[in-house]
Amino acid sequence: MLEEILWKKQLLAIIVFNQFKAAGTHFFTPDEFSQQLAYMHHPAGKRIEPHLHNPVPCTIERTQEVLIIKRGELRVDFYNNEQQYLESRLLTDGDVILLVSGGHGFEVVSDVEMFEVKQGPYLGTQTKTCFSGVDAQRVQLGRALA
Repeated sequence: MLEEILWKKQLLAIIVFNQFKAAGTHFFTPDEFSQQLAYMHHPAGKRIEPHLHNPVPCTIERTQEVLIIKRGELRVDFYNNEQQYLESRLLTDGDVILLVSGGHGFEVVSDVEMFEVKQGPYLGTQTKTCFSGVDAQRVQLGRALA
């Protein structure tokens, strides 16, 4: 199961739910993204040749991050570039999300353990703009975006 979160044709996030299954290697991101996300399912005995990654100069204009929910439940709130709340999704055990663009906030619904993967170095508050989030009464889970 896979979901792309879109707002006015802008890709905000890609969610790969724990139930997703496909044979082989499946990339969810286009080549031009600074963060690549793929799913791999190979049979025993499959060999991936040893390799090195060559230096590739690139410019990162926007930090993209991946969250991997090990266990628990996390609500993800999506915002547009004008900091307006759009909608929310719940992530649970084994779900993965790539946050591509726009804004986002989180609320831990039940104790959560998760991994975060993003470009470095981490420079603290220099790399982000914080703003007020949605009130709990206004949270809308899973509605279609315009």
